[in-house]
Amino acid sequence: MTDDQSSGQGLKSLDTALGVLALVARYNAPQTLSTIASDCGMSPSKAHRYLASFVQAGLIKQEGRSGRYGIGPEALQLGVTAIAQHDFVDDAADGLADLVDETGMTALVTVWANEGATVVRWKRGPTPTDTAIGLGTTMPLLNSATGHVFLAWAPKAAMLDVAKRQMRLLARNPLGRDSAPTSKAELDTLIKKTRARGFAAVTGYYIPGLVAVAAPILDWQGEAQAAVTLVGIDPEATRADSQAVSQILAFCEKRSLAT
Repeated sequence: MTDDQSSGQGLKSLDTALGVLALVARYNAPQTLSTIASDCGMSPSKAHRYLASFVQAGLIKQEGRSGRYGIGPEALQLGVTAIAQHDFVDDAADGLADLVDETGMTALVTVWANEGATVVRWKRGPTPTDTAIGLGTTMPLLNSATGHVFLAWAPKAAMLDVAKRQMRLLARNPLGRDSAPTSKAELDTLIKKTRARGFAAVTGYYIPGLVAVAAPILDWQGEAQAAVTLVGIDPEATRADSQAVSQILAFCEKRSLAT
């Protein structure tokens, strides 16, 4: 079979070419022909033919002095268009039922709106959970897993203003404080810990008797466009090595644009 012959449902030569383009897109900086060829598992001459075609199409550009190859203006335009057309909420909602089936937990999707993490999609799990959370519910930043996700991955300025107001309210109501941060130092520690783990988890802080794990769906800048949260009753689900954490991380990573 030659490169131009059909391979399954597509053209083998096109599949190979797109593989080269995808590889170049994953580099953090322009790379040499030899590096690209080696990573693609092909000869430099063959890799050069693919790269030359992409350079001509504007999808890849070659730097003058170094001769290294990086993403070109047409590829950047494709990326911008893809971001503009990407619907983070609908994409997450389409897979919510499967996530519920896999984890046995209630799942919800939230976005930042009305100065809070607002529930916009909801799928109840098979295990009964006594909660008033529903569409339109705004989750608190300081003592909910969903809120912690936005604290850690949403634009910082907007989050800090809301967090400061909520800390002032909690200071007047010690019974509702639980382990929520009450100072800028504690808030910074929480954000750092959440980002390092890649997810947030709480055990009864917001609603007694319930546990929750949440993870972000990130845009190309690494900022949270939405959060997905699993709610249940088993504290083991909040462990970093739990099945629920593994599945929600995979679910959100698949729908994120950040690399």
